[in-house]
Amino acid sequence: MNFFEAIRMSVGSLQQNKLRSWLTLLGMVIGVFAIITSVTAVKVIDVYFQERVNFLGSATFTITRTPAVQINDSWGRYRNRRPITYEQVERLKRSLESPVIVSVLEGFQRGSVRYGERETEPNIFILGTDENFLGNYSYELEQGRFLSSQDVHYARPVVVLGSAIAEELFPNETPLGKVVEFDGRRLQVIGVLSPKGSFLGFNQDQRMLAPITYLFSTYGGAQRDLNVSLRAPGVEYLPAAMDEVISRMRVIRKVPPGEDNDFEIETNDAIRSVFESFTGTLTIGGALIGLIALLAAGIGIMNIMLVSVTERTREIGIRKAIGAKRRDILRQFLLEAFFLCQVGGLVGILLGAAVGNGVALYFDISAAFPWGWALAAVVMVTGVSFLFGGYPAFKAARLDPIQSLRYE
Repeated sequence: MNFFEAIRMSVGSLQQNKLRSWLTLLGMVIGVFAIITSVTAVKVIDVYFQERVNFLGSATFTITRTPAVQINDSWGRYRNRRPITYEQVERLKRSLESPVIVSVLEGFQRGSVRYGERETEPNIFILGTDENFLGNYSYELEQGRFLSSQDVHYARPVVVLGSAIAEELFPNETPLGKVVEFDGRRLQVIGVLSPKGSFLGFNQDQRMLAPITYLFSTYGGAQRDLNVSLRAPGVEYLPAAMDEVISRMRVIRKVPPGEDNDFEIETNDAIRSVFESFTGTLTIGGALIGLIALLAAGIGIMNIMLVSVTERTREIGIRKAIGAKRRDILRQFLLEAFFLCQVGGLVGILLGAAVGNGVALYFDISAAFPWGWALAAVVMVTGVSFLFGGYPAFKAARLDPIQSLRYE
């Protein structure tokens, strides 16, 4: 019996036992689905984070009191650190010799914005910053102008709106020059930011920016903990700029010689590497859970194939009596297991990728497909088909034709 004849007989046998074949397929689908769903969801989040973390340019770094990403219970190491204040940032600006551009950012209040009869939901953040925000945080201006150094110096009550706020309050007119109310205070609109999208469910277009000095005078908090972004002239200047900033900040914050910094300096790459380590752990954990389900599906395939061998004992005897060899019987049963596993694996990959990308759909972010894990799943189901289908096939091939013909 040639190979193509064996394929035809294997497919015909599977079609004759549709219910059993579908139940076998279901077990394999569940196993592969569990693997692909978990790794796809993690990959989607990872790709999204890689896209969004690029708000820091290649020549930009940040100063914060605590790390941007904290894994495990590390809060105790940082909770007693002193805040990074505006006065410290101003001293840093004056002391730097490198041509580094410094910008600050701090959230002050959440509330609703009103203009005339229109009012937003109370989910708008007002953030305090300075004239260097756009370049350091990779934002663009859509209309009007951004904050100037004079706005910051004189603490003017002006504001730059996020695109979502501008669309809601000014659907048919320009917002420039209009006065909006936020938390009982009147602010003149001088500009509108270009759309930025969402980040992990947080709409970055539902924020507005005002001079940080004005917000200090309004809400107080000279000891507020600020996020500081610094931009070097180019990537080649980044190491020297970071070294100078570290030394200046240690002096400003009076860190004794020999002690660790009481602040964090992080680049785009550093934040990315921390997150990659975290998502890598999630991927491995999800894949292991899926592998357990896949092994359980393999055991199910073995059981069903053994039942199939028992039910088809007389058929095997007849085939051997008319000339079928052991290798023909072995090949047919192996092909049946192979087809079941491959079809189940393919369906599991497609369903897993679709459900995993539901994360992308929910957060309105880029979809992703784990090509490496999909290929690994194909290899794994192939191994399962030969590992768990091999014993039933071997048992069928070794049946005695005389005893098989007598089987009822």
